[in-house]
Amino acid sequence: MIRTSLPLTDDVLESRKGALFRTLPLCIGLALCIALLVFGVGPLTNYYLSESKARGDSTMKLAVATLDGELARYERLPQLLAQQPVLREAVSHSDDQGIVRAANDYLESVNTLLGSSDLYIMRPDGLTVAASNHNSEFPFIGQNFSYRPYFDDALAGRLGRFYGLGTTSDRRGYYFAAPVQDDDKVTGVVVQKVDLDRLESSWRASEYEIIVTDPEGVIFLSAREKWTYSSLAPLSSEMLDRSREVQRYAGREIDVLPVKQTGSYQEHQLVEVAEKDETRTFMMIAQAMPDAGWTVRVLVDISSARQQAWNMALIVILAVSLAALAATFLIQRRNRGLELAAYHRATQALLERRVSERTAELGAVNRRLKGEVEERRATETELRRTQRRLVQSAKLAAIGQMSAALSHEFNQPLGAVRNFADNAETFMQRQRYDEARKNIVRIQGLADRMAEISRTLRNFARKPRQQLEPVDLSGLVRDSVEVISWRLKDRPVEISIDNVPNGLKVIAEPVRLQQVLVNLMANALDALDDAQDPQIRVSTESVGDGDTMTLCVADNGPGIPADLRERIFDPFFSTKGVGQGLGLGLSISYNIIRDFGGELRLRDAPGSGATFEIELRTASDGEGEAST
Repeated sequence: MIRTSLPLTDDVLESRKGALFRTLPLCIGLALCIALLVFGVGPLTNYYLSESKARGDSTMKLAVATLDGELARYERLPQLLAQQPVLREAVSHSDDQGIVRAANDYLESVNTLLGSSDLYIMRPDGLTVAASNHNSEFPFIGQNFSYRPYFDDALAGRLGRFYGLGTTSDRRGYYFAAPVQDDDKVTGVVVQKVDLDRLESSWRASEYEIIVTDPEGVIFLSAREKWTYSSLAPLSSEMLDRSREVQRYAGREIDVLPVKQTGSYQEHQLVEVAEKDETRTFMMIAQAMPDAGWTVRVLVDISSARQQAWNMALIVILAVSLAALAATFLIQRRNRGLELAAYHRATQALLERRVSERTAELGAVNRRLKGEVEERRATETELRRTQRRLVQSAKLAAIGQMSAALSHEFNQPLGAVRNFADNAETFMQRQRYDEARKNIVRIQGLADRMAEISRTLRNFARKPRQQLEPVDLSGLVRDSVEVISWRLKDRPVEISIDNVPNGLKVIAEPVRLQQVLVNLMANALDALDDAQDPQIRVSTESVGDGDTMTLCVADNGPGIPADLRERIFDPFFSTKGVGQGLGLGLSISYNIIRDFGGELRLRDAPGSGATFEIELRTASDGEGEAST
């Protein structure tokens, strides 16, 4: 194609000078976007941080209120229990097993009722004399907990409080202790242990990280299990000695949480917590619980606030960009009309010359098209000729397939005929005419079966129309074993058909179903040539509500390799050696069962061997016959 350039007329040059003014809205929009990125992201981040802080404050208040409520629920209970006569007698008569047993039962029932972790009572020397867990694997009875601060407080007549890890149970809990008094004399200490694990579980559903620390800054409650028993800062030797003295954490090693302060926001620390996969930045909101001696901290992940700020900035930038593009579009649309008029005048003079050039080009194209048309006609003629050859080849292949199928399906009956004929000749020589007559009747039946097979294979290319009817399965199995019995003369193969119940009927066509069974048994015999203790098992299984059954033909031969199972039902595919089979038996059997409305499949057998399953409909009572 011949291309020509447009002449640069005065109108065209004038329109191109206005191109600078068309980009002005885009430049302004770009400047606004840069200004927003430089000066706007910071205020937006602070705004979303304030929202995150407000939500964190709400979470903090809820967590503190929950902890206060949980502790207040049990705070006065030890004082009430200390007034019970059964517990007073237990500390005064700790050698009396009957009194101690009554105290154990009482503490166990009260502990179950209150839903606390443990209840126990100690003598003034710190020895535990009765406990609610007296029947557990690790009871407190006989243990001395005088090293716990709550014991000293209660012994001094005050309410004792303490948080720590149980040295016997290895479970965390909050301890309340009250003195047992008799005439203003402290005779023992009642202790109640409260389990706070369920609070920890409820925090895991929160969007924030919630931790509770002791006076030394050690985390003992956390939604993250791996943060538990970690300190926010390295502990001094004095703190560690104090913690070991009261065995607050029962000898556990206290790790240091990798926390680093990076700044602050409205008097709240901004900290980074380094983990294996990532480093996250949090706003730490803290509130003290003076009564318990705890500090509750809510860690608000500020990455979401920063992400929201950037998202809002990007939305504004997108809006500014769209506005700038819209303004540019309107200006360009206005100037486009001027350019079109200028180009129309510039191109009008070239139209006649281009028409003549295009006419010449079309003539050349027409000549090429004529040649292509002739070439395609010749190709189409050759294609039809090739198609006729392919049809003829397909017919020859179908005839070959049918011949191979006839040869394969006649092998078993012909072998049985030869066997029965030899037996009949022997019986006649021995003047056993009744047995010879039975063999001749069997030969006639096999001849009828071969005729039926021949008729079936003549319909190889179309779906058969035989009428399906109830077939006695046990009799059919016995007949099939009789057909294949000629191959068992010199082979110690055991064929078991005891698991086929009498009277079981299925919907099928008897001759073709027997053809399938004979094929499967013949294949099993071929697979047992080198097997030790060769066996063939024929059994049935009920499927579903009993309207379907499965007939299984299994052998204990070498089985079928896993990589060949998908191809086992393909025509002309065989696992036997050359000259030992055509590979049509399973393909024909598969199609026969499909004609019956059933299914033939290969099942993975435990151990060795192969199991073929035939799934068919069972015949209901009074059912006559059904068609395919």
